[in-house]
Amino acid sequence: MPAPLNAATVGPAPRARGWRTGGWVLIALLPLFLCAAYLVPFLGVANWSITLPEPGLGQYARVATDPGVHSVIWRTLRICALVTLLAVILAYLLTYVWIHGNRPMRILAEICIIVPFWISVLSRAFGWLVVLYNRGILNTWAQDLGILSEPLTLVRNDVGVVIGMVHFLVPFAVFPIASVMRGLDTRVLMAARGMGAGRLRTFWEVFVPMTMPGIFGSAVIVFVFSLGFFVTPALLGGGRSIMIAEYVYVQIFQASNWGLAAALSVTMIVIVSLLLLALMRLTRVEKLVR
Repeated sequence: MPAPLNAATVGPAPRARGWRTGGWVLIALLPLFLCAAYLVPFLGVANWSITLPEPGLGQYARVATDPGVHSVIWRTLRICALVTLLAVILAYLLTYVWIHGNRPMRILAEICIIVPFWISVLSRAFGWLVVLYNRGILNTWAQDLGILSEPLTLVRNDVGVVIGMVHFLVPFAVFPIASVMRGLDTRVLMAARGMGAGRLRTFWEVFVPMTMPGIFGSAVIVFVFSLGFFVTPALLGGGRSIMIAEYVYVQIFQASNWGLAAALSVTMIVIVSLLLLALMRLTRVEKLVR
């Protein structure tokens, strides 16, 4: 008599094999999609940087030597560094309230974190323009209350750009810090308190060092995002605080200097890639330490 059939001899059902094959097909298509969506356009931009207006590395030489380009780069780095510092500090305080505060404070913190995601960057920039303009809400109220005799210049300069960018990036800075804060071992804090450390000393010498990976990750994310800002600096800066993204736009659509714009774009992509590599290395080291 033939041996009875069982699951081991028959093998997986045809439907299960079909699902498994479809899964492998989707996984194989993902790298192709990423190459088509990101790698191919990047290679095209890199090609422009060494072929326009003539073949060679002349555009990269201009990036390295042109004082005008240097002023834009340093202004961008200065603004991004200040925005990163302010956004991470505000995000850290907001995250601490969100995780360790009482219920009403946690709800308020969640509203402050989630609601900004529902508002577009363009609407936020125009909103800050209405608030910070010379005849805007803030200056008008301050003059009506007698606090100011003349309006403050809060737009068409770096101040307005920093305020608008910080407001947009704080919610993005919250989540890396929150993921680290939620995973902390509270017994370490209790041990520090048991050894006689006060609340402030426990916070600065124990709590903050334990959350440094989240702080660093948040800083990298905010800095990378801020490097590519265009709408907020263009509206709140008023053409007087030109950052790299706006400078690239000007070179393409006004100066028709596609080669320089491509060289700047490639340079910024390299900088962002190095920052993300540093973040990945820090995350890997943190996992090994744990």
